[in-house]
Amino acid sequence: MIENTIAAWHKLIETKDAAGLDNILADNVVFHSPIVHTPQEGKPITTLYLTAALYVFNNDSFKYLREVISNNNAVLEFSTVIEGITVNGVDMITWGADGRITEFKVMVRPLKAINLIHRMMGEMLQKIK
Repeated sequence: MIENTIAAWHKLIETKDAAGLDNILADNVVFHSPIVHTPQEGKPITTLYLTAALYVFNNDSFKYLREVISNNNAVLEFSTVIEGITVNGVDMITWGADGRITEFKVMVRPLKAINLIHRMMGEMLQKIK
């Protein structure tokens, strides 16, 4: 199941298919944003955030630099350039026995990138709500 969950995530990123989130997110998934200080609980809100992120982060420069996988956890380091700012971050993903993602945490650096992401995610969330 390890390879299947991460492979499904990579496929979703590659195709930019937000509809595919329904198949890989658990109903009780918890999303941890680099901007919002409280965990976002449940599939609908996590789907909303990850859909917005697909548009904000996932441009032609987006790439995963490395991944570390252990049991049902993965840490995927990424890099992308948005409005001339290099964004470096990690997606920390945990999944259950059924392969569905139960926790998704995003961490981003540097501060300039966080401020940019905050603005852009806010704009995108308003568009897709």
